[in-house]
Order: sequence, then structure tokens, then C-alpha cells
Amino acid sequence: MRAIFQWNVGSRVLELGRRTLIMGVVNVTPDSFSDGGLYIDAEKAVLRAEHLLDEGATIVDVGGESTRPGSELVSEEEERRRVLPVIRDLKRRRPNAVVSVDTYKASVARAAVELGAEVVNDVSGFRWDPKMAKTLAELKIGAVLMHTRGRPEEWPALPPIGDPVLMVKRDLRQWAETATLAGVKRDHLVLDPGFGFGKRFEENYPLLAHFAELQQMGFPLLAGVSRKSFVGRMLASDGKDAEVAQRLYGTLAAETALILKGTHIIRTHDVRVALEAAKVADAIVASGG
Repeated sequence: MRAIFQWNVGSRVLELGRRTLIMGVVNVTPDSFSDGGLYIDAEKAVLRAEHLLDEGATIVDVGGESTRPGSELVSEEEERRRVLPVIRDLKRRRPNAVVSVDTYKASVARAAVELGAEVVNDVSGFRWDPKMAKTLAELKIGAVLMHTRGRPEEWPALPPIGDPVLMVKRDLRQWAETATLAGVKRDHLVLDPGFGFGKRFEENYPLLAHFAELQQMGFPLLAGVSRKSFVGRMLASDGKDAEVAQRLYGTLAAETALILKGTHIIRTHDVRVALEAAKVADAIVASGG
């Protein structure tokens, strides 16, 4: 069974645990691995976000900088130019939507919250910008603290992980404690083990298999495995990883396993199908599975 949490995102409280919440992804980028370039235009991005909400997403996560290996760093000015008009227009058209901004820059987070974002999703665990934790404490909104090992340009050279589960639990506990000491309230935090972020292909599967152990940290959990390369590697044919567009069924298998093992939120590109899988998995969990 999953623990029940009340996630304070500033203007409202979201109940986590009775059913899986779906966070839909909108990448306002030219180079994201899955949908880079499709929604770089602000109007197209807003329409995409509205579509995801209509499909059943509880949260829409808007990001303006890709963190895939080989991606280019984006300036604060450029990231603001990409994401802020999308958040502004989306909140005007869907004022009740829960909007998350996917950023590790404190200034971008603050600007997004001023336009109506209620969640900051930081892939660096509040570590790449030393101002982030203090900023989140001041803003009093929801925050996703994600685990990553090194920066994207460092990932190919990182040594193997002896025990991925132990490492993730240790680091997330430490980083969450650091955040709370900076003033971020526990009921504002959700933790994400960061599948694929500094983990080799094969290191993601122990993390999947033992995901239930992460509940021991006492925080609600978010997981994002949608279309990631470790799924594509498992579906490889003739020595070639499955293309991004061919990873849907593998993604659904991983997302279903994560729900059965206790995640509260699934971050995904494919909202409707993830929601349908979640309904069945939630029924299993509710029945004592």
C-alpha cells in the first residue's frame, strides 16, 4: 500500500496516494530527446498542454532546456523567453490547471511562479543553483527534488554504481534534509529517483525492481521513465535501440510496475494511455496488491 500525503503546492493541496496522478510533459525546446522542436512555438505548446489536461493530466510540466546527453546549455534569458509565455497563456486559458516549471534556475522558477506556476521540478535536486532551495522556501510552492549524478556532459564517463538503490536513497535523504534546513517545508516536497540521470542503462532496472524501498524515506514519490533510453535498449532489435516513437509499450510496463511499487505521480509524454494503465494498477494497489 502507498502512504497518503497532502502535497502543499501553495494555493492548494493535492492528495497523493489514493490514486496515481499524471504529470504531462511539454518541452518548449528544439532538442529534447522525445519531442524536441514540436512545441517550440508558444501557441503550439499551450495547445499541447491543454490537450494533455483534457486527456486527464493533473499537472502539466513545462520545460525550456533539454537535459539529454549532448544537449546545449540554455541561458537564463533564453529559458525565460521559451517558458514564461507558455505558462502565462496557459494559466489565462486554464486558470485551474496545476502548472509545473521544469528548471534548475532559481530566477526562472521565481518568474514562472509569479505567472501562476505552483510547482518547480528541479532535475538537479536544488544543487546546480545555490539559490534554489532558499527561493523555494520563500515562494512556498510545491517542489520536485530529483536525483541526478553529475551533469549530462559528464554521464558517459561516470563509473558504474555499485548499488543504485542505496545510492539514491542516501543522496535523496541528504538533499531533502538540506532543503528543509534551508526552509523548504516537508509537505511541499516530492522526491524523484531520476531514472536515466547519471545511471547506466542496466542500473535503472534495480531501481525499478526495488522502488518500493524508496517509500522508507517518508516522502511522496514521482517517477519519470517515459520513452527513456534504458527502455529503448531493452527493446533493441538487430543491435539497435528502439526509436523513441516505438517505446510506448515498454514505457507502460515500467510505469505500471512503478505504480504497483508505490509511486504517487507518473511524469509522462503519453497521458491518456498512462492514465488508463494507472486506473488498473491503482485498483490492484487498492485491493492489497
